[in-house]
Amino acid sequence: MVVNVVVLDYGSGNLRSAERALARAGAEVTVTADFDAALNADGLVVPGVGAFSACISGLKSVRGDQIIGRRLAGGRPVLGICVGMQILFAEGVEHGERTEGCGEWPGVVERLEAPVLPHMGWNTVQAPEGSVLFSGIDPATRFYFVHSYGVRKFELVAGDGFVQPLVTWAEHGVPFVAAVENGPLMATQFHPEKSGEAGAVLLSNWLGTL
Repeated sequence: MVVNVVVLDYGSGNLRSAERALARAGAEVTVTADFDAALNADGLVVPGVGAFSACISGLKSVRGDQIIGRRLAGGRPVLGICVGMQILFAEGVEHGERTEGCGEWPGVVERLEAPVLPHMGWNTVQAPEGSVLFSGIDPATRFYFVHSYGVRKFELVAGDGFVQPLVTWAEHGVPFVAAVENGPLMATQFHPEKSGEAGAVLLSNWLGTL
């Protein structure tokens, strides 16, 4: 069965490269800001490149925060990529300025502490046991990152009635969150659409959850 995926166009992100990668993985892909199309697709991909504040502003301009919230309330899959992952957290801090995010997860997106920034290039990740996104991918595999900011502490812990999200970590100067799997809400700090065969497998794994 072919699944339909919307790549949300809110003025940020590698829209066409994400579109092509998802199509190669077998999805029927539409790039659009249309509210109903994004709400009703089998899967929604939220890309993002650039500043946290600009991305969250663009997202809200197309009611993307509402789309994400309503999809998740109905258990409908969402995949965030790069800053599209970061804006799912509670807030971002850039140059001393705090910007409120979507708040799907607690936590702060902040500047990494590393000798060289941005963190640009290929890096390994440490995926947890039971990961769906990284199923069938060799632990030594490298993924492509481009960022200076990240989440250095994942603050959501298991409580009554909900399962602890699966968190994948990477390191550049300090450990940071490289991916999260939380029921219908999944996200990667790296770019699967730029990560070659490994990224293609990851996207195929995500499409398999739709």
